[in-house]
Amino acid sequence: MKLYERLFHELERAIRDGVLRAGERLPSIRETCRTRQLSVTTVSRAYLQLESRGLIESRPQSGYFVRALQAEPPSEPIAVSQPPDTSTDVDVSRLVLATLKSIRSHGAVPLGSPYPDPTLLPWQRVHQQIGAIAKRLRDARTVLDDLPPGNPELIRQIARRHLESGLAVDPGEIIVTAGATEAINLCLQAVAKPGDVIAVESPTYYAMLHAIERMGMRAIEVATDPHEGIDLAALARAIERQPVAACMVMPNFQNPLGFVMTDEKKRALVALSARHGLPLIENGVYNELYHGEAPPTTLKSFDTEGLVLHCNSFSKSLTAGVRIGWAMPGRYRQEVEKLKFLNTLSTPTLPQLGVAEYLKNDGFEHHLRRVRQTLAQQAGIMSSMVRRFFPEHTRLSRPQGGYVLWVELAPQVDTMALYREALERGLTIGPGRMFSTSNTYGHFMRLNYSYAWSPEIEAAVIELGRIAAAMTARSTR
Repeated sequence: MKLYERLFHELERAIRDGVLRAGERLPSIRETCRTRQLSVTTVSRAYLQLESRGLIESRPQSGYFVRALQAEPPSEPIAVSQPPDTSTDVDVSRLVLATLKSIRSHGAVPLGSPYPDPTLLPWQRVHQQIGAIAKRLRDARTVLDDLPPGNPELIRQIARRHLESGLAVDPGEIIVTAGATEAINLCLQAVAKPGDVIAVESPTYYAMLHAIERMGMRAIEVATDPHEGIDLAALARAIERQPVAACMVMPNFQNPLGFVMTDEKKRALVALSARHGLPLIENGVYNELYHGEAPPTTLKSFDTEGLVLHCNSFSKSLTAGVRIGWAMPGRYRQEVEKLKFLNTLSTPTLPQLGVAEYLKNDGFEHHLRRVRQTLAQQAGIMSSMVRRFFPEHTRLSRPQGGYVLWVELAPQVDTMALYREALERGLTIGPGRMFSTSNTYGHFMRLNYSYAWSPEIEAAVIELGRIAAAMTARSTR
């Protein structure tokens, strides 16, 4: 834990325990620097976080004072949004692409980004490993010969990583892919054909919708609880009423809701899949980014029929730059391997070797512990800031992992309009329409809290709150 984090946690505990009471003045930054032998930067960062959490306030010419602790207002989204009960064509790629392009091209504050803060990840070390391996390899055939399923050493390291998380897998089932997106696309292509109906969570991560759209399939959205995940009764009804070919889910730290399905519900979902012979495509890209003490279980761990096709990658936990993912497709392994060969021939070997070397020798678990702690802390800060500065009755998720917060505004607020107005001021959000085939989430948005808390990020959240409040006021006139 960094020095400023230690000071922050110590003072936070003192305030919550009543050692420091409301209205009492804290020692000045200079005083704290002197008594604790800390730098001005360290103390300032700790005080900034306390202020962001609403625990202290700065009074001009007077210093910092403890604020009165208040009970937090309700902060959960509406229990379950009801999506349409019919399958629909999917056409979200243009909206998502335009939104992501505008976020990148304007150099705006990246609260709408789908990617983790690169400074959290050891991407430089991974690329150093790739460079060192390239210098050592004298035979170019070594670089070209890794056809599917992929590099054997990387496959061994992936299997070992799953074993350490409590899932014993057969290395022979693993197929290396160019990120989780390719894994999802290959698995979907293996179990369904154009025109088929695919069940998805509502809201769902737009990469799932992209895969369905790309292959000319149809989506049926299934009501999803922000605490417990997909409604199994609603999914069963959809299976009975329509020829559902597969179901795509994210049971752990779902993007954008952030929930974790209980083990009981995971077992029930896998059992439902087995009764109907329904393939389950499981997206596990955030599994390593849990905020608690232990990793979550996977649907794969409850699968005895080979119907769970697990997809994962290192893009969210190690580095997005090398695009290394994998699939464990169960009974569909041979078809996925063939499709991998037909679609892209192979995954580049050097990135595979670089990631394998990092996993072997560079302390992946140590890195992850730091990232998890940082994300859990920043989730709390972002949630506190939204509660303080967004309009009354704003509701938000309580993510148990990952790095995104799902925010619900008043029903009359259009977050696409908010997105455009915010972008003009150098701010970004993820508008809710990207996460559905309908306009069910037109007043929702997703915020990214992975970036280091700073005055710039804080000012951006406050400004977003002002825009949302102004739009809410205009809509009620």
